[in-house]
Amino acid sequence: MEAGGREFLNSPPVKTVRFGGNVAETLRKHRQGDCGDYELLKHQLADPDIKQDAQMISWLQEFRSCVTQLTKDHEQLIYSILRLPWAGRSPAVVEEYMAFLGNLVSAQTVYLCACLKMVVSHFTPRRVTICEGGVDISDSDDEDDNLIRVFDQCHQALQLIVRYVPSTSRFLTPILQDNFPFVQKSSRTLECYVHNLLRVTVYIPSIRRDVLELIIGKMLKLDVSASRSDIEEAEENAMQNQQPEEGLFDMDEDVSSDRPSTGVMAHPVAARLDALMVVTMAYIKDVCHVDGSFHVEKTKELYKDLLSVFDKLILPTHASCHVQYTLFYLCSFRLALAEAFLDHLWKVLQNPSQPAVLRQAAAGYMGSFLARAKFVPVVTVRACLDLLFSWIHGYIDSQDNSGKQVCCDVSLHGPFYAVCQAVFYTLIFRHRGMLEADMKKGLEYLQNLNLERVVMCQLNPLKVCLPSVTSMFAAITRKYQVVFCYTIIERNNRQVLPVVRSSAGGDGVTAVTNPLDSFFPFDPYLLRKSGQLIEPLYQVWEEPADTDLLPPLTAPQGSKEDEDDFLCEETPHSEGILGMTPSSYGSNICSLTSVGSPPFPRH
Repeated sequence: MEAGGREFLNSPPVKTVRFGGNVAETLRKHRQGDCGDYELLKHQLADPDIKQDAQMISWLQEFRSCVTQLTKDHEQLIYSILRLPWAGRSPAVVEEYMAFLGNLVSAQTVYLCACLKMVVSHFTPRRVTICEGGVDISDSDDEDDNLIRVFDQCHQALQLIVRYVPSTSRFLTPILQDNFPFVQKSSRTLECYVHNLLRVTVYIPSIRRDVLELIIGKMLKLDVSASRSDIEEAEENAMQNQQPEEGLFDMDEDVSSDRPSTGVMAHPVAARLDALMVVTMAYIKDVCHVDGSFHVEKTKELYKDLLSVFDKLILPTHASCHVQYTLFYLCSFRLALAEAFLDHLWKVLQNPSQPAVLRQAAAGYMGSFLARAKFVPVVTVRACLDLLFSWIHGYIDSQDNSGKQVCCDVSLHGPFYAVCQAVFYTLIFRHRGMLEADMKKGLEYLQNLNLERVVMCQLNPLKVCLPSVTSMFAAITRKYQVVFCYTIIERNNRQVLPVVRSSAGGDGVTAVTNPLDSFFPFDPYLLRKSGQLIEPLYQVWEEPADTDLLPPLTAPQGSKEDEDDFLCEETPHSEGILGMTPSSYGSNICSLTSVGSPPFPRH
């Protein structure tokens, strides 16, 4: 295509006589005040049913011959040319159109943004409105093969513009942002646009971080608007009914009734997010692997970009369920990446200049990553636990030496409690790996952590951590006689539970079962298609074979179904709001009953 473009640029344009003269003559008359032919030309260019390739080619060649005359005064005429249906046409039309674009942006840079907007407008399938039974149904009129051809031509056109105007990248990013489809558009529309955005970063790498930030920001909006409990409920209903009702958000296309068998999510928002996660993770893999071989430098650069977006968008977002798995997936490629990610979280966590809410979030990410990432070996887990416990004991020392009365207060010691919960959670999942190789050395390691001092200190972390985490941690440490927690748990249970006023107003109060406002960012992945990449990397909860692991003082009194709930009524779900971890946690309660979640008892 590039060679063809140069050929057209160097070839003399064909003169075509029309309505008293060619385009150059029409422009001359327009300058002299005779606008008849000029208006007729604009009208003909605006005809949506231009079918003949020869007509388009002759027009484009004439415009190219007088491109220096197409100044700002001819804005409407240029817009008519840019709206010509060129993409997907014959090679001759496409090459001539690209030649015109090259000449236009070279001679009249004032039209650069208009040209960029035109190209980007082709990044999604064209939509047509079909009336069925008096109802307008919007759908795509392009088949996949034609879409691929159109997308290829658009990227060739964009690369041509970049060659002529090296500063294009400065103007392109806002256009990509402004043209991003509404998140309630169809999965196909969103998938095509994100695919094309990521493809742009291959030949304009300077905008990759901005593009990733844009995409992940949109994905987070989808993620927080589809709570874990809503997704699970939709999947259960789909399996039971086989023909689920159409979702509220299915505005652009019909959803197949056989979704459970096809792998498409029953929840419409989850289906959109799943499609975008598939595209994003495929891009991550392609960047990091060149010709089937892992490329260290390209991976490092991508990791830096993703980590920057993580700090800016993902870490401050409360209760996102899936988008953070982009980094989880990338870190699975090499242990060095996983260790770098853990080191980054550690630096955020221990930095007192960081907001407490971000430090707590970093602790949650660290504990959840250590617990759930299969590709993180025990030696790395132990190294991280050494750091975390050293920090915990140092914090306890500072409180003991402060000369002040130490009390259990989340608002004052939030990061401390978050780190305690992170290490308890990690030990729950990884204690077997620590003990399997050498039971004696493993137990000696656990004893050297001095867990007794942690659980019995005046800050009383067992009172603040999620009851389910506390319960399972107590059961495991009792089994191996590392520390006995039940006396403290029983004492805490006798004390008055903290309460918050009802968000509905009045005198109603709600017990705070989650005072840390905790969530575990790498809880089980629910999306079907993209989940196939996560499944082999993910540590699911394994039911303890030992019946004596069930904690006697905290065992649930409900049914077996109750025992299978993980963190039930303890972790808040999202209300569709993208933002910082909220300070209120009275009414946001969700039920997590995913396969692979540990059956922590309900309190």
